[in-house]
Amino acid sequence: MKIRNMILGSLAILSLTGCKSLYGKYERPDVNTSGLFRDSVSLTDTLAVRDTSNFANLPWREVFTDPQLQDLIQKALNNNPDLLNAALNVSMAEQQLKMAKLAFLPQLVFSPQGTITRFNDNTTKSYTLPVTASWNASLFGGLTSAKRAAQAQLIQMKDYKVSVQTSLVSGVANLYYTLLMLDRQVELINDMEGLTKKTWDQMVALKDSRMGYRSTSIEAAESNYYSVLTKKADLNRQVRETENTLSLLLGEAAQTISRGKLADQKLPENFSTGVGIQLLRNRADVHANEMALAACFYNVNEARSNFYPNINITGTGAFSNGSGLVNPGKLLLSAVGSLTQPIFMQGKLIAGLRVAEAKYQQAFNTWQNSILTAGSEVSNALVLYNTSAHKSAIETKQIEVLKKNVEDTHELLNMAGSTYLEVITAESNLLNVQLAQVADDFYKMQAVVNLYQALGGGAK
Repeated sequence: MKIRNMILGSLAILSLTGCKSLYGKYERPDVNTSGLFRDSVSLTDTLAVRDTSNFANLPWREVFTDPQLQDLIQKALNNNPDLLNAALNVSMAEQQLKMAKLAFLPQLVFSPQGTITRFNDNTTKSYTLPVTASWNASLFGGLTSAKRAAQAQLIQMKDYKVSVQTSLVSGVANLYYTLLMLDRQVELINDMEGLTKKTWDQMVALKDSRMGYRSTSIEAAESNYYSVLTKKADLNRQVRETENTLSLLLGEAAQTISRGKLADQKLPENFSTGVGIQLLRNRADVHANEMALAACFYNVNEARSNFYPNINITGTGAFSNGSGLVNPGKLLLSAVGSLTQPIFMQGKLIAGLRVAEAKYQQAFNTWQNSILTAGSEVSNALVLYNTSAHKSAIETKQIEVLKKNVEDTHELLNMAGSTYLEVITAESNLLNVQLAQVADDFYKMQAVVNLYQALGGGAK
């Protein structure tokens, strides 16, 4: 009867103090996503709303269709240690949620005791075999908030795993395309190596056949040839370093990476970025930050519940011989109810609430910033794609002109119509523009990878 009255009294206190907020569920705060993306072309600076169901929802196998790249991505998904650790984080969060749910059940403890006492040749043997059950009647939302926080943290860990997977897919793709770019640049360097060697030999022949033709032309041509060789050595170094980095993402020792050709790659060209709120659904890292915010919301509720009474009910069932007075033993039953109302806790409860509220505000700021970051990443990817495509088209025309210029200067050189400096300059200009075009073609492919990641393509 006393325990029942205690519980009823606590419920009355709860209704009088208006603690409905202790059981409140998280609701997404208002967020402004208007104008989140900058248009990469329009002068109005606002990206027009387009179809939201295409590129942002493509799985990675439909974006990256190169079979060798697909094999590398799958290998990374199977072996990458960061992704494996993310999966373990999900497993730990599942166990924490299970523990939070079981907190609503009573605790059972079996603690047998035995005593032997001897006094004046009299020996007394006593024993107790108790099973104690204790239950925390969470009437003020403490355990409920802890469970909901654990649920939010589990979702956060799952989102984090998807975010790691998306970054991993994008990282492997970027490094793979980097290797293809370097391979193509090495091919161009090899072609230019042959051309500059031919020019060097041409200078030697002209000096031998023409009176007064200076040796400076031979020296300049030879130097230009060596300059091409140094660029080739630098590119080969970059190839090796990129292979090593990619091998690390695969979770394997550094090795040669099997790959295709840059010219054979086919990537999507029509993009639908969607409206800003799309990022809240597709971007796993943004959603993970929101789940961290939700967990902090429930932590604030839990901190508030600490100001209210704590009710504990303990029951014991024991088989005992009553300190040796009863033999054989009999069953002993007892029940105890207690209510603890904090009055003065040295400021710990207030400080705990203030800390929980500050962490909530920090989580809110992090979430808001992640949305802005996502929008910036989409804008950067679009402008990189459009700019690189535009430059590559211009460079195609420029290369045609420079190839003709190289041919003409070589012919004029034989007729003494141009100097050796004009020949060397024409060759250098051609090589530089060819390398720049390959780089811009790579940047266009990299922009597709970046846009895939920025729109949360891995969140499928």
